[in-house]
Amino acid sequence: MIDQLAKSLFNDLKILLPTSTADLPEKELRSLLESTLRRMNLVSRAEFDAQQAVLQRTREKLEQLERQLAELEQQS
Repeated sequence: MIDQLAKSLFNDLKILLPTSTADLPEKELRSLLESTLRRMNLVSRAEFDAQQAVLQRTREKLEQLERQLAELEQQS
């Protein structure tokens, strides 16, 4: 994925800045892109999906507790 992004970015730069990209090797651009993404503290798709599942279960539990509370308040 990073390779595709780096190639796409490099090609876009060649179109936008045709004279200045001749000195910019694609390998260096890929390395720069990789280090920038690493510093952004991104999570993997698997980690995101796992956290989303935890959040969904938490929401369901909260809704269940809210229903139980409403029932108890009605009984009082």
